[in-house]
Amino acid sequence: MGTRLVALLMLVASLSVAQDPAVNRAIGVVSEIDAAAKRITVKTDTGPQISISLAASASYLRVPPGEKDLKNAAKITLGDIGVGDRVLARGTSGDDKTSLLATSVIVMSQAELAKKHEMDQAEWRRRGVAGVITALNPDTKEITISVRTREGAKPLTIPASAGAVDIRRYAPDSVRFSDAKPSAFADMKVGDQLRALGTKSDDGSRLTPEFVVTGAFLNVAATVVSVDAANKNIKVTDLDTKKPLTVNISADSTIRKLAPPIANMLAVRLNAPPGANAPSRGPGGDMEQMIERQPTIELADLKPGDALIIASTAGADPGKITAITLLAGVEPILTSAPKGRQGMVLGNWNLDMGGGMAFPQ
Repeated sequence: MGTRLVALLMLVASLSVAQDPAVNRAIGVVSEIDAAAKRITVKTDTGPQISISLAASASYLRVPPGEKDLKNAAKITLGDIGVGDRVLARGTSGDDKTSLLATSVIVMSQAELAKKHEMDQAEWRRRGVAGVITALNPDTKEITISVRTREGAKPLTIPASAGAVDIRRYAPDSVRFSDAKPSAFADMKVGDQLRALGTKSDDGSRLTPEFVVTGAFLNVAATVVSVDAANKNIKVTDLDTKKPLTVNISADSTIRKLAPPIANMLAVRLNAPPGANAPSRGPGGDMEQMIERQPTIELADLKPGDALIIASTAGADPGKITAITLLAGVEPILTSAPKGRQGMVLGNWNLDMGGGMAFPQ
């Protein structure tokens, strides 16, 4: 009876904490550490900075990215936490919600996160596909996407019912993978962009997926009107609607500029009819990988009049979008293949397979 009583008391205590509105948490990246005052400042995932005071009895654990529980967590001290590390702090919020008295801190080191990100990106380059959904078969739960290759656009069939497939969907107005929600075949629509990780058949016509992520993304062609680097946004004119549009640049947005030879080659490929053999000039045959090899630039490098293709999520306000990838140097594409951009899957979607940035709950 004693063991059962202890277990019951522990359960009641945990439920009381879960229901106590004063118990709160903050998730983000450490921007400042004051070891003497036992305080850290965290730039939260939702945007605001929060000051976290560390209780004298606070516990500190470091967990490797991608872990589902704390079995492999290691005990650390405040001195082991560095600027740039990702943290989950639990405790009691201040009245103004800009401060927290933390009783526990879980840490993912910046170096380990960077290493996992590189490994994930390498895995997506090796075993991943990207394309636009062209057909959905609800009876067989098969997805058909159009994939751009050096031989032109080709269909690829992905059976979404095969085995244990992890299906996610990006949230509106968000480019963060951590905001992507568990999804299902029924949530997909023709025209959605899709990335899948898995094993291709020998003839390359099918892919057995392990991981699928989709999104109702837009590829907007625009010209720059003005750049506000301080406030991280640009004003553009949408070349389809001729209307003004505000493009917000977040910490997860990527800005790249195509080299002229690459832009010209992509324009030829995008202008080729389905099934046609497109020129194979240039490094490699995968369009998305070629785009990701292009150099990144700063927002301040953009000038009024520059032509852009902007990949973004579809948001609630049609006059504002948040860029996932913003591509400059695209004049040849917009001149010779203006509609071809809708078949492009632009660069990095902030993919983090396996939830590497998510903390065990």
